[in-house]
Amino acid sequence: MSVPDYMQCAEDHQTVLVVVQPVGIVPEDQFFRIYKRISSVNQVNVRDTQRALFIRYRHHYPPENNEWGDFQTHRKVVGLISVTSCSSAKEWPQTAERFHGQKELFGSTLYDSRLLVFGLQGDIAEQQRTDVAFYPSYDNCPDVEKRVEDFVESIFIVLESKRLDRATDKSGDKIPLLCVPFEKKDFVGLDTDSRHYKKRCQGRMRKHVGDLCLQAGMLQDALVHYHMAVELLRSVNDFLWLGAALEGLCSASVIFHYPGGTAGKSGARKPSISAATDTGKRHRPGAQEVLIDPGALTTSGISADTSSEIGRAKNCLSQEDIIEKYKEAISYYGKYKNAGVIELEACVKAVRVLAIQKRAMEASEFLQNAVYINLGQLSEEEKIQRYSVLSELYELIGFHRKSAFFKRVAAMQCVAPTIPDPGWKACYRLLLETLPGYSLSLDPKDFSKGTHRGWAAVQMRLLHELVYASRRMGNPGLSVRHLSFLLQTMLDFLSDQEKKEVTQSLENYTSKCPGGMNIITLPDGLKLPPVPFTKLPIVKSVSLLNLPASLRPHKVKGLPGQGVTSASPFIYSPITLHSRGDDRTKKIDFQWVQGDVCEVQLMVYNPMPFELRVENMGLLMSGVEFESLPAALSLPAESGLYPVTLVGVPRTAGNITVNGYHTSVFGVSSDCLLDSLVGVKSSGCTVEVVPSLPRLQLSTSLPRSARLCGEDLSSSVCLQLFNGETQQLVITLENIGSETLNTLEMSSKTLTTKEKLFGDFLSWDLQDALSRLPLKPGQAVTVPVDIHAKLDFSGQENLLQDLNDDGISVTGLPISSPLRQVLKPRPENKQVNADTSKSEYNHVKTLEAVLNFRYSGGLGQVEGYYREISLGVKVDVEPSVFFTRVSTLPASSTRQCHLLLDVFNPTEHELTLTARNQQLILHSSECQRMAIQVDKFDFESLPMPSHDVLRQSSLYQQEEERQQAHGGQINSTLDLRWNIISFSCQLLSSLCSSGEASVEGVLTQLVLEHMQLAPLQWDVLVNGKACDSDVVADCKVGDAVPLEVKLTNRSKSPVGPFSLTVVPFQDYQNGVQNSELQDVVTFIGSNSFYIDSVSPAGNSTCVGALLFLYTGDFYLSIKFQDDSVGRDLPPASFCLPSVHVRAQEPVEVAA
Repeated sequence: MSVPDYMQCAEDHQTVLVVVQPVGIVPEDQFFRIYKRISSVNQVNVRDTQRALFIRYRHHYPPENNEWGDFQTHRKVVGLISVTSCSSAKEWPQTAERFHGQKELFGSTLYDSRLLVFGLQGDIAEQQRTDVAFYPSYDNCPDVEKRVEDFVESIFIVLESKRLDRATDKSGDKIPLLCVPFEKKDFVGLDTDSRHYKKRCQGRMRKHVGDLCLQAGMLQDALVHYHMAVELLRSVNDFLWLGAALEGLCSASVIFHYPGGTAGKSGARKPSISAATDTGKRHRPGAQEVLIDPGALTTSGISADTSSEIGRAKNCLSQEDIIEKYKEAISYYGKYKNAGVIELEACVKAVRVLAIQKRAMEASEFLQNAVYINLGQLSEEEKIQRYSVLSELYELIGFHRKSAFFKRVAAMQCVAPTIPDPGWKACYRLLLETLPGYSLSLDPKDFSKGTHRGWAAVQMRLLHELVYASRRMGNPGLSVRHLSFLLQTMLDFLSDQEKKEVTQSLENYTSKCPGGMNIITLPDGLKLPPVPFTKLPIVKSVSLLNLPASLRPHKVKGLPGQGVTSASPFIYSPITLHSRGDDRTKKIDFQWVQGDVCEVQLMVYNPMPFELRVENMGLLMSGVEFESLPAALSLPAESGLYPVTLVGVPRTAGNITVNGYHTSVFGVSSDCLLDSLVGVKSSGCTVEVVPSLPRLQLSTSLPRSARLCGEDLSSSVCLQLFNGETQQLVITLENIGSETLNTLEMSSKTLTTKEKLFGDFLSWDLQDALSRLPLKPGQAVTVPVDIHAKLDFSGQENLLQDLNDDGISVTGLPISSPLRQVLKPRPENKQVNADTSKSEYNHVKTLEAVLNFRYSGGLGQVEGYYREISLGVKVDVEPSVFFTRVSTLPASSTRQCHLLLDVFNPTEHELTLTARNQQLILHSSECQRMAIQVDKFDFESLPMPSHDVLRQSSLYQQEEERQQAHGGQINSTLDLRWNIISFSCQLLSSLCSSGEASVEGVLTQLVLEHMQLAPLQWDVLVNGKACDSDVVADCKVGDAVPLEVKLTNRSKSPVGPFSLTVVPFQDYQNGVQNSELQDVVTFIGSNSFYIDSVSPAGNSTCVGALLFLYTGDFYLSIKFQDDSVGRDLPPASFCLPSVHVRAQEPVEVAA
């Protein structure tokens, strides 16, 4: 026997073999339809008995195997069912002849046969025959199964008769010697009358009867016969048949212990009920009685405690003894070269039993023995079948890698060089079946979980073989998928050279068939999932970027935002709930805007040893309609972390989630989802998209500059101004979006805090721009902004020490003033340090401010959103003039004073300073004094701050604000302005700068007091003319001169009473004054005046008269009585103006 049956199992020993074959030309699909129906009748309960007959069907069986039917009866073909198609009566004779020829092929062993004829109708079909059944068609044959059952019962009758015939002890009859085919030549010439020969014949016959009993459903009788056969054959050393007897004993014991079978689900059969009833109800002479309790079997047919059953059924082997007997039988088979098939099948049967017993190591020993059994010259198909069965058996006992090894050997055998037509499809299918054994899966998701499983080198070899097999199959798409899988999952184990080779092969394949994300379905239904290249490149972090500051949406305060929910009713909870994957699902605290480009930054690196080109890289989003704008990038070899920014435009509003990204690498398109990436850091992948808003673009009349430190601005400008200079900045706002702009607001914020700023740094008029709203897309408006740099003009202490009075000239005082001084010019030694002082004092101060434009429109305005665009303004302020010293001198009038300003020019240019029609020219680094006569100021008339402001500010702040208000009033009166004119010969252009100067920061408290109007204002009128500011009152000698003194109370409290005395005197201009003028000037009335109490804002007037007796210049001194002066008022309140009276001769009238 040269053809092994690898599907053999122990319970096949109780089956009878029926061959089903076609006769003539029968369609293959129709034949197998009928064959399937016939093979479904694999167990038939025999009528009038409690036994069952098991049938094993084969549609192909080698005739040489049938010759071993006496050795093991289950190998003998006892039944034949032929299937034929016959369309006419003319074909019937030929069909019948062919059927007869088939019967002759197995004629020596057949018990019965049947012919199923399809398609024949007429007289022949109406004939009633037991061995032939006629059916009109393959679809119209309802009683096929019934005819098969009848056929099986006829086989049972013959089987039972043979069993009874062989089992009956016929004394005197010579027992024939049963032989296997290769033994017949060895027994020629033997002594048939020897005792040894007779025992051999008896032992072999006992074994043969045991086989018949087992087939006939007589399990216990079979056990008895097998035991007897073993004893007889062992005594004569008939090792081949002893092995067969032992194997029969094992098979019967296996059937008893495992009624469900050992062939698995496909070969499982119903437990036979004859095993118990055969011995319980029947007893025949010569048979050993074995009592088996049917209740000892569990519902599954396998005893829960087999030890008790073994004790009762002494002829049945225990589960351990079954394996020992199998080993012994196989060792006997191994003694015979021609019994290799029998030995191999016995190993297979033992392995199946051990698999049920879960004794994998012992099963592997049987399989290892089966591997080395020599069956002679096998065909390639037989080799494939042998290796495939070995693989299945190793899989059955749990040796998955060993199973995969033999499955792969079978696959390689399919394409052996000796095969003229290699079976690449079969090779590919077998290679796919080896994947689980090598811990390989075609799903790349299985390789992203934990550490790598399996031997990477073997796995790579197997994947390469899959690629090659699929290419030889003519399926390039399949090759691309497997090669992509190899590159993705085995990248860490590939050498640099292997990486280059794999990628080159992949590019060659994809040039003919690009790879994609489609699922490939194989003909057998297996689906190959897509392989995204998540490692080409490797992504380490994903960050959603906020919009630029000028495009970020802001929610109007007081309006609830979308999605504002409370996760807990409590203000604080010590329990913090965490869930996996929150980092990717939590919502980010900023928003994107519909219709505006948004950005997602990926930190990637290239693990390849060469430059990696990534094409068509874009975002995968969900939640809203999104337009991805793909990018292409080139990463250097082993680049390290590299930032990549992907952009897109959301077209609708709502919540949008970044699911991943898509790429195209080496011709393979990949959709890489973030959930499948390992070790990716993310601060959140869901963001809210608000409705569309207008978009403004800002441009200025000045060139742009670097942004201000610490500020996120849309744009910045930088300019240089002298202190006090003003420059206009024209801002153009253009609507470059798709929505109409409806609202526009403007505000400013000064960032400089250490420099004291006087006045408004930035000022503008927005009315013209607002009148042009709404602003449609493409339209623009302009906003002029005045930049006014006005800082402190005071000089430093070291500057004051340098500039002493020796080098200062005074201008501005009247020529007639006795205070006019002409000082020496600046010494030459002062000019030596001019450059040093200039660099020391000419330092630049910086002012910074931000202009904010708040605007809205479109659907975003309806939802309460707006945008802000900002402009940074940086001004470098150079000093224009310094007021190094400020003082006052009294003027001739009590309501005026002289303000003395020491002015220093720190610039490199000639400077002109003007104030109230006065002009002072200063050269570079020159200091001069300017005297300005001004009227004193009534500070009490300035508006007072509110009570709330006073309550919220400190005394120091109140005093500082008061001085600042006083200084502002003085500065506005002085109207100090400077002008610089510089000519550049190289550029042939002129630079003209002008601005205002301010004394607000240099006025001390003492100077302010001197410049303030006294609380008590005195007015003296002589002859009706006010005497003040060097005014000379003229009068005639001998005429009464009226004298009027008026007091006005500007203080907040009543004053008085006061007593005044008028004392006339003459000044000789040499330091001598004469007040003894009783004979020159006389008073008409008293020379003293009395003023009663004067209420606030009230006044009081005293009137008198003088009489001058001589001509001349006289002065009137009005003095207070010491006991009447209120000391609670400042001394300036009691300074009365000096009165100058010039008495002249009366003019005579001509007669």
